[in-house]
Amino acid sequence: MTETKTRSPEFRLAAGAIGGLRQDLFHDVFDYRPLGPLGTDGPVIRRLPKPVRMRAVWFPHAVVGAVALIALLEGVFAANTYSPFGIATLITAFLPAATLLMTLLRPVLAFWVSIASAPVMAFVGSGDWPWAPNAFVCHLAVLIVVAARTRPRTAAWMWVITAFTGTSLETIGPWNPSSTNSGMVFTSAMALLVVTVVQTRHEARREVTVQRTVTAVERDRRTLLEERTTIARELHDVVAHHMSVVAIQAEAAPYRVENPPPELEQAFLTIRENAVAALTELRRVLGVVRADDYEVPDAPQPTLAELDRLLGNVREAGLETDKTVTGAVRELPQGVELSAYRIVQEALSNTLRHAPGAAAKVEIGYVLGGLGVRVVNGPARGLVKPSPGAGHGITGMRERVAMLNGEMTAGSTEDGGYEVAVFLPVPAQRDGGEGA
Repeated sequence: MTETKTRSPEFRLAAGAIGGLRQDLFHDVFDYRPLGPLGTDGPVIRRLPKPVRMRAVWFPHAVVGAVALIALLEGVFAANTYSPFGIATLITAFLPAATLLMTLLRPVLAFWVSIASAPVMAFVGSGDWPWAPNAFVCHLAVLIVVAARTRPRTAAWMWVITAFTGTSLETIGPWNPSSTNSGMVFTSAMALLVVTVVQTRHEARREVTVQRTVTAVERDRRTLLEERTTIARELHDVVAHHMSVVAIQAEAAPYRVENPPPELEQAFLTIRENAVAALTELRRVLGVVRADDYEVPDAPQPTLAELDRLLGNVREAGLETDKTVTGAVRELPQGVELSAYRIVQEALSNTLRHAPGAAAKVEIGYVLGGLGVRVVNGPARGLVKPSPGAGHGITGMRERVAMLNGEMTAGSTEDGGYEVAVFLPVPAQRDGGEGA
């Protein structure tokens, strides 16, 4: 029998901390990661004139370069004060500035170079111990730049290593009543805390933006699926009616012919069986797309013949509506008439919702190649209240038009109203006495 040894929480915490240190500051130390320019869509940069904006994106690089230059000049001045120009001057002046510039290309390596150069700067330089002024400024800038380019956990590790390095140098070095280590520990802690807070807020804002984008995409996708499901439910009645007619006519056809041959009877029987099977499968499909609260309508799906009743209802709701019909009115496929009716219904509903007090016009045009529908309303004359809807109307219209291979345009008019124009193609019918 084997016993499973569980690690203590303290051990797991320590192992996680060591693993984080190894991941943040030891893996890929020499990675080449050049600092890119700022985005032009920032809250400050986007308000600048275009010529200034194109240069402002390099602001972080300019700040790092300016700090490095100031530290370089201060190091040269301090070195010449204590000793003539020589190798010590080169080390104490150029090394911190070069390390700071390295953060623009290899940030993690720059931190380790700054830590490794701290003892060299302390022993070679003169004056403040253990951090000379230029080394103090450059190392602090290195911490800020590297923390801004990595994760918040890295900032904590860099502060611990900096405090340990400074304390060790302070311990082994000459006693100095004005030691700069406590200043480095406190100042770096405050600076890294500010960088971490800003970085955390920026990351949280970015996550919120990503989540909003994902939510908007999912909402649009759900809206699209809901509209397609609604269209499928409505077309079920249309298709079921046609299939029922096929089944009934196939069953009655043999009785219309005296002494029909067995082959003909078998053919009509097969047609009827296939129609009944198709009806059964259609009911199963409707069961898949049916919502929990969906109720089967007790009346046939509406057609354009019932458009006057719809217009009467919206007039009672306070929407002044006129209808114009052009062309030779004829019976169209039921799916086309249902889609046209629903498009007019949704367009008028949008007018009631988004343009209170406006008048609307409905135009129906029967042409040789199909059906034209146009609904246009004027600008709102009343108070427009925020709509709680998810904007399904236009999506549903486009789905109905796309299902019939039609065309649709929707947009604002010059007077501030809104227009929906749709063309639904209808193939030419061939009858016994008609040509193409």
